[in-house]
Amino acid sequence: MTTRKFRTADGLHLAVSVYGAADAPLTIFLAHCWTLNQHDWHYQVRDLLQEFGHRVRIVTWDHRGHGESDAVDRAGCTIEVLARDMGDLIDEIAPDGALLLAGHSIGGMTMMALAEQRPDLIERVAGAAFVSTSSGQMNTVTLGLPEMGRTVRAQIPRMLAFRSRTLSRGARRRAPIVERMVMRRFVFGTPMRLADAALAVEGLISCPGATVVGFYEDCMRHDRVDALKAYADIPTRVLVGTHDLLTPPSHARRIVEHVHGAELVVAPDAGHMLPLERDALVSGTLIHLARPHL
Repeated sequence: MTTRKFRTADGLHLAVSVYGAADAPLTIFLAHCWTLNQHDWHYQVRDLLQEFGHRVRIVTWDHRGHGESDAVDRAGCTIEVLARDMGDLIDEIAPDGALLLAGHSIGGMTMMALAEQRPDLIERVAGAAFVSTSSGQMNTVTLGLPEMGRTVRAQIPRMLAFRSRTLSRGARRRAPIVERMVMRRFVFGTPMRLADAALAVEGLISCPGATVVGFYEDCMRHDRVDALKAYADIPTRVLVGTHDLLTPPSHARRIVEHVHGAELVVAPDAGHMLPLERDALVSGTLIHLARPHL
């Protein structure tokens, strides 16, 4: 593995990790979810390398405002700019050759925005995985609370941002009561491994308040169902957990309906964190999509 800092078009630095050989016939780009970081995919990186070794190249990175990447102000927290970053990363690291793209949550939304911006890159995509994500209508999500779900949904990011402004990271790490409650109640399904929940809580605590609120607000505006047509007839799998309260199964079915040939995979009892909760399922999906090209 090599780590590096990638400079974006607007001068920010993103933390990037690259695994495998530069001359591998396939490069896999893994875009993580909102409020976590590239460790969202750590099981999949492990499993892909065990399966293929250096015959495959894997790229993970922390989105702007996440993990070890530079912070960004609230106005700069948009899916559009995440897609620009992703496209520029592909240009820098894999300027030619076949691509496999996978996106979890906001990472999947980023793949949709990438199709709008860079159809030339989608022409090189040999496989795609949309994991626990949505093509739009996020403002209809109720978090499983029909009576007051939309109100609660809007208040959670603001509450987390308030804690970020008023408490140090150290204080929140020592007593992550709210962050842990949010993850357990609304994000994870069952069973939930404590190590996975701790990883997600740490990612959330590390996100500035602008990241939490800014990207939430842009997700509410996200509407890219038409962009999905670019993935038609590309081997595509759409994964969702039955207990996903953030991007529920109806959102996954909508993606499948607009990507000709896409296959829906539903994980019983799983929540929103499929790369962690159902690591074998997600890894197996990526291995299946990669194998014909290696």
